[in-house]
Amino acid sequence: MHYGLNLPNGGADPATLAEFAFLAEQSGWDGVFLEDYIVWQGDQTTPTYDPWVLLAAMAVRTQRIRLGTLVTPLARRRPWKLAQELVTLDHLSGGRMILGVGLGDNISTDISFGCFGEEMDMKRRARMLDEALAVITGLWRARPFSFQGEFYQVKEMTLLPAPVQTPRIPIWIGGAYPLKGPVQRAARWDGACLYRHKTHFMQPEDVRALKALAQERQPGRKEYDIAVGGNPRFDSLDEQRGYMRSLAEAGVTWWMEYVPPADIETMRAGITCGPLRID
Repeated sequence: MHYGLNLPNGGADPATLAEFAFLAEQSGWDGVFLEDYIVWQGDQTTPTYDPWVLLAAMAVRTQRIRLGTLVTPLARRRPWKLAQELVTLDHLSGGRMILGVGLGDNISTDISFGCFGEEMDMKRRARMLDEALAVITGLWRARPFSFQGEFYQVKEMTLLPAPVQTPRIPIWIGGAYPLKGPVQRAARWDGACLYRHKTHFMQPEDVRALKALAQERQPGRKEYDIAVGGNPRFDSLDEQRGYMRSLAEAGVTWWMEYVPPADIETMRAGITCGPLRID
C-alpha cells in the first residue's frame, strides 16, 4: 500500500506548501495531493492559492513522490486548459501527476461555485464532468481530435505534447459511495478516491465490491488504484492500523492522511512524522 498526504490549498503560503512537499518526500510519503478550492471550503478568512501553481512549485522541489489533486471539480474548469496544465506538470515532474476529479461540494452556499455563477445543479455537473473527461483524454492523445457535446465543443485540432505517462495521466474519481453515479464513473477510469456516504469511512466490503465492478467494466485490467482515508490521524494508532490492514487486504492501494490548515509548526509536525505504516 502507498501512503499519500492530503494538503489544503489554503492556510499556508505557496512557498511553505512547496516546502511541505519536499518534507513529505524526505519523510517517507509516496504522494502529495492538494484540495482544489477557489475559496478553501468556503471560508473567506483562509488565504487560498491556485493548486496548479502550487503543484508546479512542488514538482521542482521533489524527485520521487506522486502529485495531484483530490479532487478537482471539473464543472468549473475549462477542460482544454486543464488538459494543457496537466501535460505541463507531467513533463515538469517527469511523469508523476495524478488527476483526481469530482462534482464539487453539494452545498448551495459553496462560494467557489455560487459566487461566480458556476453550475449548481449536480446532475448537470455530472454530465459536464463526463464530457470534460472525454475532452481531456482526447486531447492527451496528441493527434487530431474533435468533440461535439452538450456543454463542450472542440473543432478538430491537435494538442502537443502528449503526457509523459502512457497511456495517459491516471484519472481517479471521487464522490460518495455507494451512490450510483460516482461508483459507475470510478469503475470506468483508472482509480477511485471515494468516501462512504454519511459515515465517510469506506469498509472492506465496499472496497471489494468496487474492485469487482472495476474488473467487470474493464476486463483484463491489471492495475486499478483505490485510495481511501483523507482524515487526520486517529487517536488510537492501533485502531487505525487495524482498519488500514483490513482495507489493504480488500484491495486498497493508497491510504490518505489529511493535514488540515493550522499553525505552520503543527502542519510541519504532521508531515515530518511520516506515514503510519502497516508493514
